[in-house]
Amino acid sequence: MSTGEIPKEAEDEEIIDVGVLSEVQEQTFEEMRLPDDIRDEAKESWEAFIQASRSRDAAGEAIYAALFDAAPSLQSLFKTPRSVMAMRFMNGLNSIMNALHTPTALKVMVETLGFQHLDLEVTVPRVVIFRDAIVDLFDMELGPRFTSRARAGIAAIMNYVGGAFIYIRREYAGRIRIITSSWRTANNKAADIQELQRATSPDGEDPPGEPAETVPGEALKNDVPATAEPGKDAANGVRASGEATRIQTNVQVPKTFNEMFLFNSAVMGFGNSLWMHLVLEQFDNMVSNVANSYRVQEECDILSLVLAQYEGPIILVEFKAVMLASLRSLVPKDWDSAHEVAWNWLWENIEHMLRALMGKPATQQHALDQFILGLSQDQLTFLRREIYKRFFTLAPAGQDYFKQSTTRLYWIADKVVEMTTDMFKDPKRLVEDISALGLRHVGYGIPTEFFAPFVSAAVDAVKTMEAQELAQDAFRWSLTLVSKILVRTILEGSTIVMKAINTNDAKQLRKAVSVAPRGKRAQELLNITVGTKSISPLIWSIESGSLITAKAMLEDLLVIRADRDNYYFGCDHLFERHPEIIQRLSFDAPQLLPTLLDGLIWRSRTTINGQRRVNYYVKHLIQDAEGNFNQALAWIVEGHDPKIICHDVVVLFSDLLWSGLAGHTFLLGRCYFLFTLAIFITGQSILQQIREDMQNQTDGERIAIFACRITIYVFSMGALLLNQLRRLIADIRDRNVVKLFGLLPFPQYLTNTMQIGNLALMLCLLLMCTQEPIFHCLGSSEEGFKDLIFHQHCQAGELRKEVYSTISMVAMLLYWALLLDLTIFSMRISAFTLVCGRVLSELGLFLSSLVFLIVTFSSSIAALNHSCVDFENIPTGALSLMEISLGMFPSQNFQAIQDEISVLLTVSLFIVVVIVFLLNLLVAQLNGAYASVYDDMVGYARLTRGGIIVSALDGVSANRWQRFLSSLLFEERLEFNEGDVGLAGGIQVTEPANEHPTTVENIRRFGGSTSPAMPWPEEVHGDEAEDKLDRLEKVILRATKKITSRSKKNGAGSSSMSGSQMSSTSDNESSGAGSE
Repeated sequence: MSTGEIPKEAEDEEIIDVGVLSEVQEQTFEEMRLPDDIRDEAKESWEAFIQASRSRDAAGEAIYAALFDAAPSLQSLFKTPRSVMAMRFMNGLNSIMNALHTPTALKVMVETLGFQHLDLEVTVPRVVIFRDAIVDLFDMELGPRFTSRARAGIAAIMNYVGGAFIYIRREYAGRIRIITSSWRTANNKAADIQELQRATSPDGEDPPGEPAETVPGEALKNDVPATAEPGKDAANGVRASGEATRIQTNVQVPKTFNEMFLFNSAVMGFGNSLWMHLVLEQFDNMVSNVANSYRVQEECDILSLVLAQYEGPIILVEFKAVMLASLRSLVPKDWDSAHEVAWNWLWENIEHMLRALMGKPATQQHALDQFILGLSQDQLTFLRREIYKRFFTLAPAGQDYFKQSTTRLYWIADKVVEMTTDMFKDPKRLVEDISALGLRHVGYGIPTEFFAPFVSAAVDAVKTMEAQELAQDAFRWSLTLVSKILVRTILEGSTIVMKAINTNDAKQLRKAVSVAPRGKRAQELLNITVGTKSISPLIWSIESGSLITAKAMLEDLLVIRADRDNYYFGCDHLFERHPEIIQRLSFDAPQLLPTLLDGLIWRSRTTINGQRRVNYYVKHLIQDAEGNFNQALAWIVEGHDPKIICHDVVVLFSDLLWSGLAGHTFLLGRCYFLFTLAIFITGQSILQQIREDMQNQTDGERIAIFACRITIYVFSMGALLLNQLRRLIADIRDRNVVKLFGLLPFPQYLTNTMQIGNLALMLCLLLMCTQEPIFHCLGSSEEGFKDLIFHQHCQAGELRKEVYSTISMVAMLLYWALLLDLTIFSMRISAFTLVCGRVLSELGLFLSSLVFLIVTFSSSIAALNHSCVDFENIPTGALSLMEISLGMFPSQNFQAIQDEISVLLTVSLFIVVVIVFLLNLLVAQLNGAYASVYDDMVGYARLTRGGIIVSALDGVSANRWQRFLSSLLFEERLEFNEGDVGLAGGIQVTEPANEHPTTVENIRRFGGSTSPAMPWPEEVHGDEAEDKLDRLEKVILRATKKITSRSKKNGAGSSSMSGSQMSSTSDNESSGAGSE
């Protein structure tokens, strides 16, 4: 926030002399301008310090350690966790160093930091301690590279920042506190905070043992708040002419600032000033960030663009009057003259910023549009190339981040140019898009210091295009605003969790999340919100391939922690934030599914009578947030992983669904098929064979046969035909078509073996219907059959009987083959059936080899000069060899073979190759194939059952489903051990003690404070010994550097003595060296 007026041009400001900054100046706060050489060397030393560290995080840790060790009396002020504080030191100092070249921006940056430190008592002695600690750290780390100019520059910067903090705290701390507290009261936020504390406190309504992580759950459900912002509808209702639309006011008593503002604006006669609603939308962001002048300026810039689209008159003083009246009404007890001064001061600054921009966006937009639209394709290509050429010159390190192809880089440049124009056209939408883009950049891990040189490069590139000055100003201003929003989004979203994800280090992640309050630990891993946009660190780690950290996050979420009052389990939060997590893991990171499923199991460490108590928390795998069937099983089945489907959790909840609902539904559906099969057998195989001569059948028998066949044609073939048409139409409508051999279009439903069987059966029944002898003999007038009803012995019937009976046999085989899905009721039988199907390929290889050998030997024997009738030609010989292979060759025919020695030897060789070698090889192949596939066959059998469960549950009624859910008692909390009532949402079973032996308690219990705001105590991990060695190494290295630095200082001091003293010192050092 400016100190009261808009910053003027740099040359009009009073500039503090560098010599003054050798001490802390807390009486004034103006711009600082260092000499170029001192400024450049200070910045170079900062960059060298970062390069000397392993990473930016390591540099931040070093700064933290230096400050912490230098001021033991101030260690009580370090209340924030070490990793978070180190990151803040790093970000703050880096922002200051990047702004050294622009005094105005540096002043605003330091002012913003000063507002953030209002709660700390910053004094001159404390600033001196911090300054000296930083200087000593640089001296120790950089050694000779830390020159005297760099030392003076760093010291001057620290003095400037410290003095600014003291000045701001003295002058503006009271105003900021008044604005913040009164704004919270005006929006009834104090009551909300108290309610939040009651909900999370041990003495609240939640009984001990309930999951305490319920408060932030609402924030995890939706990325964008569901409630519309006040004034949004009115803003949308603004007409192009600026005319007012009628506002419907609510008669209810206003309780928040927005409600009171709308009420007062109507009472005071400003109800038609719809521009006030536009300001009101941004006002909360301005007031909530009053201590952040950068953010207030950004919000004013955005608001000026929004107001530029309003064509009616805008009188800002009217908003001030309504604002103060509303605040007086909402804060009647505390309101005094100090509140008047503070809020007037805030609005005056906002009004100054808005007035400075009023009228400019419209002309700038027109000039920029003309410039962009007037560029030819060659000019656009030159602009793209020039942007990156200048950027890589200004920031060579940026080449390490822009690794994409040239076409991709050109596309990015086009989007940047497009953003500059869209910022004028639709600022609200673009701000949302930029926020989402910034959150993605958080995951990319791109340093924010690259944005300033990129903006400079783009602006310089536009200048080379000989654009109008107004268009250049518009491009520069718009792109600067875009970069501000991006940088802010990245800084706000760059939590230590996201930094750990970028390194893909589980140890760093555990360290990052260990500082989170236990009541919000899950939120740190599942949600980062900036404005109205949010990103999930867990999903980002999966999408970016950081699977090590993703696994660590799942493990942390799904471990049960407990204190005396509450159990903490992130299962509910995980599935509320990501109800599709099973699908995401199945397709993007299937190796993490076992980790997720293992986390849903609790096993007791103790056993009773050889049985172990086990809790399976499967509520979110069975039902979704609305209580409907969860698609988790369908996603697992789509993954086709036989290992995952056999996981204990999946087996339990799929068996629950099968035994409770799907099994009965499936069996009822197959009963109809069994009934039609029984009728088909009766009509084709039983009644047909009652009499040896079918012409002697009675009328009742013929009527029964006709009735059976008509039933099959109507109810079986008709049902199959309707089913096939329905599936075919659905696939065509949804374009679910696959290419057969890459050429022929094929409906996707026919990729299922059972559906192919149904289609084949339908075609067989259709052919039987067309060849039905009874139909062809209806009305026959042949002699002997005139008086017979439904006979099939006429001439036309006899001609079709052979074809009909053959097709009937095939249909009978298909009927029985389609009953194989009933084996799904037994996993053992179903697995055996699948094994038989899998080893058929080995049988196919055997038959192919047998055919080859038969053809080979039959053609060879046919070439011999012999008189054996059974091998007189190739077809006869092949038939004889096939009979020998199958053991069907008549034994008396071997006598004729024995008379022909050449034939006998050839046949004997065939028998050895086929019967002795090939048949035994088949047995060995079947044995090996069976052993290799059987372990997975149970999984494939369960996948088949899972698909049937998903299909069957589509036909389950809502009432039956609700009764099933009620029977599972998911709302009742389960016991862990006797008397220890734990968490709800699971199923408790017992298992044999030796099935999954465990000697470690799965619940991590902690003593001490039970406040949800406290982090969990540090846990012991396997890499703790390695951490201790690393810390010891750092301590030794730091001590060595300090000793070296002191010895160098002593040497430098001795060199300044008089000539005699120098001679004496030289002699002493020589004698010391000689003695050594």
